[in-house]
Amino acid sequence: MDSITQAALGASIAGAVAGKTLGRSALLTGALLGTLPDLDVVIDYGTAVANFTQHRGFSHSLFILAPLSLLIAWGLWRWKPLISYQRWLALVGLILITHPLLDAFTTYGTQLFWPIGPPVAINSIFIIDPLYTLPLLAGCLAFLYRPPASRTVAAGLLVSSLYLGWTLIAQQIITDRVRPALANAGMEQAALMVQPMPFNTVLWRATAVSAGQRIEVVTGFLDASDELVLERFPRQPELARLVAELPEARRLEWFTGGFLDYQQNGTQITATDIRLGIPGAHPFTFILAETAEDGLQPLASDRLPRPALNRAALPLLWDRMTGQVPVLCLATLSVPNHGNSC
Repeated sequence: MDSITQAALGASIAGAVAGKTLGRSALLTGALLGTLPDLDVVIDYGTAVANFTQHRGFSHSLFILAPLSLLIAWGLWRWKPLISYQRWLALVGLILITHPLLDAFTTYGTQLFWPIGPPVAINSIFIIDPLYTLPLLAGCLAFLYRPPASRTVAAGLLVSSLYLGWTLIAQQIITDRVRPALANAGMEQAALMVQPMPFNTVLWRATAVSAGQRIEVVTGFLDASDELVLERFPRQPELARLVAELPEARRLEWFTGGFLDYQQNGTQITATDIRLGIPGAHPFTFILAETAEDGLQPLASDRLPRPALNRAALPLLWDRMTGQVPVLCLATLSVPNHGNSC
């Protein structure tokens, strides 16, 4: 999740655990601890792919954060023994452990069990979701106004947790909705990812990939019709095979679970993470290699610039979410003419 959300979650937990004793300083302590795991972004691992796939790695591993909690709690207890070591440990441990657990609900991928096992990505919540964050912020503001505001802080934690549970239920409902349509399209065995569209859990995007094609479906709870529009995107398996033995291509396949789009632009071969963003606005595209007369030449991966934000698409997303328009074509981020499909 975004840094504001993680800081609000950490502050809320600290306020609930030790707010009566520590006062407003509990919020600052919790907010700082809540953002601690994300400081790995300052590390340069050498290549764009390495930086992309190592983020949320060791700093989000339960195997690292559990013993680290013991050390940090001990240091805080020696610095400020107003509360017991056990209370400090509960405060630090809950904050550091809930940070990667919350991140695991997003699509990016969180290496909870680094250095073993693949990333965990449940895909049920967008990286920024106001309905999750606002209850936490409300509790923190109430605490700042009149500490310790225990009931309000606890209510904020409860509401945000219930909302997180709702995202799992909504995801399953949408999954059950799209599977029959994908089966009719011959994609019943395809890898499937179902995730919310930006900033909400009302409108969802389902992505199914096979060797030769990708199908995208946008559907939501406010749709007036149960009819689904399947938007097809061709894939280029020959390019995937061409770079399959490159270490950075293998790393991307592992990190994304195979949700990649390979393209050749001139002599350069690129790989795009199609999980993040939406078609036409995927933020992570990497140059892996270039073709030459003497064969494939691997490159130290470089990331292409992030596509510019299409502000004109935001009203369309709202109209699609509320059901005012029945179809939104992802390839062009536009509404098709009446009677036409994507």
